Amino acid sequence: MAAVNISRHPLVLHKLALLRHIATEPKKFRELVRELTQFLIYEATLDLPLEPRAITTPLAPLTGARIAERIGLVPILRAGLGMVDPILDLIPTAHVWHLGVYRDHATLMPVTYYNKLPPEVDVDLCLVLDPMLATGGSACAAVDILKQWGAQRIAFLGLIAAPEGVQALQAAHPDVPIFLAALDERLNERGYIVPGLGDAGDRQFGTG
Repeated sequence: MAAVNISRHPLVLHKLALLRHIATEPKKFRELVRELTQFLIYEATLDLPLEPRAITTPLAPLTGARIAERIGLVPILRAGLGMVDPILDLIPTAHVWHLGVYRDHATLMPVTYYNKLPPEVDVDLCLVLDPMLATGGSACAAVDILKQWGAQRIAFLGLIAAPEGVQALQAAHPDVPIFLAALDERLNERGYIVPGLGDAGDRQFGTG
């Protein structure tokens, strides 16, 4: 099975508690999603290959380094949108494509309604972005679409997951590493993560 990487950084744990709090308003919630995403992207890209780059400092020539792979960001609409800009701040050359996948509240099954992938694969690594990995249905559907498209390397980047979602994604796609800020206790009967933080999309955009 692919690795499940759960951050134990003190700043991540501190900000995650603020993110979960019921009193955190949408503006602050979005700021915390941004900050947590930037912490996690550092961990998710530790193994990016580098290539040499000749530069000149004010004092001397130097062989530096630059990222040798093309990166694509695939936010799952709509909650994943809040994770895009903080990554682009760090990797401004990344491509961004959008997948619309929602969970049917009656069946808890994923429904795909939007796909904005280009005709051909033009990146080396795809990062699927979704704050919550609950049942795993949306994440599995997104990875299915990317593999059918031709993507070879895929990772999932989220904030909070339930064990059921992690198990589902690992079972369907054991080659996809998972990067998280927290792994929670369980799903409730409505398919929400417990203790979780509620609906990440509603809390980001004030529609709850």
